Amino acid sequence: MDELIDILDENGRPTGKTAMKSEAHKKGWPHPTVHIWFYTANGQVLLQQRGEHKDTHPLLWDVSVAGHIGAGEEARESAVRETQEEIGLKISEADLEPIGVFKSYHEHREDLIDFEFHHTFLAELKVPLSSLRKQQSEVESLDLVPLMQLAEEVWGLANPQKYVPHEVAYYKQVIRSIKQRL
Repeated sequence: MDELIDILDENGRPTGKTAMKSEAHKKGWPHPTVHIWFYTANGQVLLQQRGEHKDTHPLLWDVSVAGHIGAGEEARESAVRETQEEIGLKISEADLEPIGVFKSYHEHREDLIDFEFHHTFLAELKVPLSSLRKQQSEVESLDLVPLMQLAEEVWGLANPQKYVPHEVAYYKQVIRSIKQRL
């Protein structure tokens, strides 16, 4: 779905300009996104398998919830909206714990460049997996995996072809941050 988003400079600061998401991706313009990592009290992490018709990384496993921040929208507001849309879970802004903003650049092909600043949050998942409702157009599947399994597979790169290729430093920060809360 195309939407109006804010355009950032190369350091992640607002430029005051907006564009459609499709144009930003075509031209490689920096823009903000949200990533929300849900974890359980017993040390599991909610992963999302991307839909088979996604333009990038179809059927790879990724962050629990992710999406673009709409033009003029705050990161927390976007995180709440995306969580409701993608997994059918109602949360509040107070449920979100920020762990950083991560710069990410991926040139998938000449006309599709993701230059994003991921506003990344943690949130405790307090409902059973069976109560979540995935967005059919975006999400193929949802699963809970032990934190240590995720760490071994992405941090140690034991199974990198299974996951969206984020920077190892990004995965390390997410895993450390979750571990600190357990």
